[in-house]
Amino acid sequence: MELQGKIKVIGETQSIGSNGFRKRELVLTTEEQYPQHILVEFVQDKTDLLNSFQVGQPIKVGINLRGREWINPQGEAKYFNAIQGWRIENLQQAQAPAGSAPVPPADAFEPATDLTQDEPNDLPF
Repeated sequence: MELQGKIKVIGETQSIGSNGFRKRELVLTTEEQYPQHILVEFVQDKTDLLNSFQVGQPIKVGINLRGREWINPQGEAKYFNAIQGWRIENLQQAQAPAGSAPVPPADAFEPATDLTQDEPNDLPF
């Protein structure tokens, strides 16, 4: 599954417990009539995926839905859901490399006026 929107919050990496478990949370705001603020957590080595992203950036996130059951001390079952991210993609237009010349639009060129009837029309289409 995938979610698209803009980054609202990028949390710091949290270490939980003594077993080395790491998680990092991201809040994505969808761009629809009624925007939703969706919390997505990245765990273990996936926390590093967020290092090159910034608040406000448009992104697409690959997610998995996770659910688990917990039995409380009274013997009642409780259920929890999580949205885990496993991929993140920048949706901003790629900038041209520094020093490269911009490509002019097609209508910036003048039409050729030096054509003669003697030249063959050998275009393949």
